[in-house]
Amino acid sequence: MTMRNLGLSIYPDHSEYQKDVEYLELGHKYGFSRIFMSMLEVQGSVEETKAKYQKIINFGNSLGYQTFIDVSPGLFKKLGISYSDLKFFKEIGATGLRLDQAFDGATEAMMSFNPYGLIIELNMSNDVDYLNNIIGYQPNTPFLYGCHNFYPQVGTGLPFDYFIKCSQRFKKLGIHSAAFVSSKVGKMGPWNVSDGLPTLEMDRKLPIDVQAKQLWATGLIDDVIIGNAYASETELAALAQVDRYLLTLDVDFLPNINPIEGTIVKKPLHFWRGDINSLVIRSTMPRVTYREEENPAHDNELEFQPGDVLVGNDSFGPYKNELQIVRKAHREPRKNKVGSIKQEQLFLLDFLKPWSKFKLK
Repeated sequence: MTMRNLGLSIYPDHSEYQKDVEYLELGHKYGFSRIFMSMLEVQGSVEETKAKYQKIINFGNSLGYQTFIDVSPGLFKKLGISYSDLKFFKEIGATGLRLDQAFDGATEAMMSFNPYGLIIELNMSNDVDYLNNIIGYQPNTPFLYGCHNFYPQVGTGLPFDYFIKCSQRFKKLGIHSAAFVSSKVGKMGPWNVSDGLPTLEMDRKLPIDVQAKQLWATGLIDDVIIGNAYASETELAALAQVDRYLLTLDVDFLPNINPIEGTIVKKPLHFWRGDINSLVIRSTMPRVTYREEENPAHDNELEFQPGDVLVGNDSFGPYKNELQIVRKAHREPRKNKVGSIKQEQLFLLDFLKPWSKFKLK
């Protein structure tokens, strides 16, 4: 199984070394393990650039981070680096290079055989046959990764359906993948536009943990990276709490639910029963596990709305204590409303399929 990782971004040409150090230490505390670092804006000499990047990358390496450097043909020219000799990047301690622009396929394939074991990360944000072209040139596939772009300007992020098509090209070939989420407080990126730095336009306004839940719920993204710096400790902590392998939805509970209902919602690993319907998502095992537990009626006379979390009450016979999540508005006095999926997470229900496993908390 491909491991899923959390990443953050730093911009040495716009930041102070000590602040970057403190940010990396904070990220390390919360389990972050990769760094995105842009070199597209470098201004200094080769020696100055090398010293600056080597210093912060080596510090990241000492904490166990892997650093990927965003590069372009212009940068190679500016630093006098040849695609056939990537020694410069090994010397500064990088794990890999992210190629911001495409080459001819043969070049990327040759780069993947570099003697330094540097990973070559490809731009994922184009729905073209770029990857298959590279594969045709027989690259060193374990050393090929993919990473989406981020988009500083409001309105320019990827639409969701396009993002899915781009990502599927990489995932069907088993290529390790990454995409960006955006901090609400981070103002620093490669350019002086600070409208956030997400891959998906729809993520620009969402809480950072919900952005990550969405990316991982697609099943197409391995690593989730915060695009802008510096994210707050609250945001880092929220991301650290997201289950990377299981969709977990937050429930706003009603105040006076029965004790058994809290257990039914929070304790089991739920799964959507396979013979689905359009009315509700059914998690049926709780009615078996808790069939002896009483559950008096309450909050059962209102019209239930999409996202409401329901539990069958004592009048529901064999369906007592079955958990349901509403898909279509309806009334049913034999069910109690115990809460609702948080409003900003409602859309995540669309990622559930028959037999999908999920948790509620």
